[in-house]
Formats: sequence, C-alpha cells, structure tokens
Amino acid sequence: MANPVSAHTINYALENAPTQHVVWYYLLLGIRHIIPDGFDHILFVVSLCLLSTKIKTILWQATAFTVAHSITLALSMKGTIMAPGAVVEPIISLSILFVAVENILLTRLKPWRVGIVFMFGLIHGMGFASSLNEIGLPRNQFYTSILSFNAGVEIGQIAVISATFLLFVIPLGRRPWYRTKAVYPLSGLIGCIAAFWTIQRVFFT
Repeated sequence: MANPVSAHTINYALENAPTQHVVWYYLLLGIRHIIPDGFDHILFVVSLCLLSTKIKTILWQATAFTVAHSITLALSMKGTIMAPGAVVEPIISLSILFVAVENILLTRLKPWRVGIVFMFGLIHGMGFASSLNEIGLPRNQFYTSILSFNAGVEIGQIAVISATFLLFVIPLGRRPWYRTKAVYPLSGLIGCIAAFWTIQRVFFT
C-alpha cells in the first residue's frame, strides 16, 4: 500500500518492530535478492571476475558497482529518480551481455571497465529498488532498512566473487588454456543467456 506523502511503499508490519528485527529482516532480504533469487546479478558479478585473475582488479570493479547501486537504490526509494522496469530490466540484461562480450574481445582489463561498471551499477540499483519497493520500508526506519538491505546485497555479491575465485579462477587461472577453454566458453554462455533475457524483456514483458 502506497502513502501519498511517501515515495516508497510502506511496510506497515515493521513500523513498530524493534530495530534489530528490521536490520535482520532487510539484511536477509538483500542476501536473498542475490542468492538465490538474483540470477541475472549473479551472472553479472561472475562476468566481472573472468577477464582478470587479479583480486585487486575485481575489488575495484566490485567497489564501483557497490557505490553506484547504493546511490540509485537510495534515490529511487526516496523518489528522487524513477525509471520504469520496462526500461531498467532490459538494460540490466544488456549490461551482462556487454561485460561477457568484452571478456571475449579483450585480453586484459582496460581502465574504462571500472567506469562502465559504475554506470551499469546505477542501473542495477534501480532494479534493486524496484524489487525492494514490492516489500516496502517502514517509515520510521527508512535508512536502517535501506542500509541493511544494501549490506545484504553486498554479502551476496562477496559470496559470489569468493565462490568464483575459489572454484574457477584460482584453480584454473594460471593454466595456459584458461582463456580459450574457460573464459571464452563461460562468457559465451553468459552472453547468450543475457541476449535471450534482453529479447524476452523487450518484446515479451
């Protein structure tokens, strides 16, 4: 149920809940939004981990993505910026496709990747806001719930990055065939899935 003086849907059930309950609820909600519900966001984060085997470069990209989606998540929930899901969702799938194709075409990370990831993070943040708005936020704990949800999203992303490195990048990254037999096929698969999602979201939703 929306309130005319509020930019976001109100979660009346948590209006009078203790702060620790609110924190725990939105923290878990943020984690679930990535794992297991955010398959598109998981593929985006996995794609970010493939071009370089250096954890430092991944952290730079992850930081840019985090800062960007945190900005648009808060602004969207405040009603400062608004974008329809029909626009946001196809751009999210296109961002996955872009990174996957870039992984295939480039042999090393370029400086512009961080800037591109930041711009895509702004779009992903609006996607997070759309999902969060379905649940709503308690009016008297707006920032607490936003920060908790965002922390949950970060925990989910860190889990995806850690799993990708432990299961894929570290054991395979130094093999001479890593790019041709690992990065290319996986990026190609991710790109095909993202292309399908883009078509589906543009023409069938």
